[in-house]
Amino acid sequence: MEHKKPKKALVQGAISPEKIATSIANHQSKTNIGAHSIFLGQIRADQIDGKTVSAIEYTAYEDMAENKFHEIRESAFAKFNITCAHIYHSLGTVKKGEICLFVFTSSAHRKIAIEACNYFVEEIKSKVPVFGKEIFEDETHQWKVNT
Repeated sequence: MEHKKPKKALVQGAISPEKIATSIANHQSKTNIGAHSIFLGQIRADQIDGKTVSAIEYTAYEDMAENKFHEIRESAFAKFNITCAHIYHSLGTVKKGEICLFVFTSSAHRKIAIEACNYFVEEIKSKVPVFGKEIFEDETHQWKVNT
């Protein structure tokens, strides 16, 4: 089964629309799937103390983060009757408007795909050691606080 093999989740830079489209297209031959749920995390141009975010620079304890992504993935397969699950999280600089997190779950039925996707996002946000530094248009920066 697909969920036994660790998969690399961290990718350098923004997640391209082409990568997202290819992931979707690759599932057309899997006829036991009836639903997909996708979460895309995008960089916002937040206004903070009168300054505008222009990008976020992501860093991570990479080995620890990859292990945590794998644990979350295994946990989701144990908890939900999903067919496939893919996680990609950016490292490095991602500009406003670009995608930094791509979670893609598949199952026979929509409710399971949606619940599993939500589970992944919440677990990633609370447990994976990936850190974002907000870079402002004036080139100053501060560490991002997840909400």
